[in-house]
Amino acid sequence: MEAISEFVSQINGLVWGPPMLVMILGVGLLLSIGLKMMPILKLGAGFRLMWSGRARGANEDGDIPPFQALMTALSATVGTGNIAGVATAVFLGGPGALFWMWLTALVGMATKYSEAVLAVRFREVDERGAHVGGPMYYIRNGLGSKWAWLGILFAVFASIAAFGIGNTVQANSVADVLETNFGLPHWATGVILMVLVGMVLIGGIKRIGQVASALVPFMAVSYVLIGLIVLAINANQIPHAFSLVFSYAFSPAAAEGGFAGAAVWAAIRFGVARGIFSNEAGLGSAPIAHAAAQTKNPVKQGMVAMLGTFIDTIIVCSITGLVIITSGAWTSGETGAALTSLAFEAGLPGFGNYVVAIALAIFAFTTILGWSFYGERCVEFLFGIKAILPYRILWILAIPLGATINLGFIWLVADTLNAMMALPNLIALLLLCPVVFKLTREYFEKQRQ
Repeated sequence: MEAISEFVSQINGLVWGPPMLVMILGVGLLLSIGLKMMPILKLGAGFRLMWSGRARGANEDGDIPPFQALMTALSATVGTGNIAGVATAVFLGGPGALFWMWLTALVGMATKYSEAVLAVRFREVDERGAHVGGPMYYIRNGLGSKWAWLGILFAVFASIAAFGIGNTVQANSVADVLETNFGLPHWATGVILMVLVGMVLIGGIKRIGQVASALVPFMAVSYVLIGLIVLAINANQIPHAFSLVFSYAFSPAAAEGGFAGAAVWAAIRFGVARGIFSNEAGLGSAPIAHAAAQTKNPVKQGMVAMLGTFIDTIIVCSITGLVIITSGAWTSGETGAALTSLAFEAGLPGFGNYVVAIALAIFAFTTILGWSFYGERCVEFLFGIKAILPYRILWILAIPLGATINLGFIWLVADTLNAMMALPNLIALLLLCPVVFKLTREYFEKQRQ
């Protein structure tokens, strides 16, 4: 077992190494330039489209309103990465890692926009009348049958990786934090999560969309508001925090307290990697949800989709990172969710750690819902609709297992497959970017008439 673990660890180091990080940033930068920075310049228009997309439009194709599609995608991305992932990036890369997370998000908006445009443009209607799409479909339908093997690879990697990154790892995180803060046994958390997730999944994408559109805005807004209260308490430290973020993004961070110090490369590596882990731009997961949106216009849904990266990283992750830095907890030697808890507790004694515990539990619960949908769509692509029910049953049964076992090896495999998901998707984005540019140009030309 140790030899297998070492082998997977070596593959993980390779697939998450500099070439992958450069490729993800490079594709995002290429798309940003090709789109003439439209995702950033049209951010306001994106929010207006999101707000108007809360209800189904007349004569629109699709299964759920555009707003619910965004909330389903956000349910999968706003998760442990926003709490534990940011803390780990700051612990390993120093405050400068937050700058590289921001940069990843800004180019990632163009990536997420392009993914959703292609997902809607090349989606299909399955035997049940449901709209299905995502990288596997835009690879097959956009690049032709000779590239179909690449779509199959994506679907295989994603359907397996989902059990790690989107299921067992999330359940384990919830179980850990609830036991630490409320004394709830791991097995009890597993059973409760299994029942709650099962109740939602019975209703399929429409139920997931409804639950996500209720929970995601509530949990994100609540977390951000409490984070802002902590930042207000630490207001005198905010200028210094920004100074640390920008200075350590380009110069080494010296060892301080329990912080071991970090080279510039560490800030870049962990900032980019954790940014991608959090917002999933380039992984190809979010377009699976956006393909179900009730819309006839790929560009409109793309503009709604790009908000996911902005909300996840520029807003939610920034709150976590700034609370950690302004509190001074980043030099404590703690990492992960424990570091975020320490930072919130410093600002809100006797209350802050519970905020983080509850937020992490809700974030992880919605992540399990969002990733279940991604996995189902992937197995449907591979084996047809008959595979959905067995996959759903396995998904529900895996939750209590994940809550109660040691997940070191499972996390390693899932993290590796996550990166391997990105490869087929990034290749497809490079080859299909002329389609994205053409659809975008035509849409805005028509808007100007």
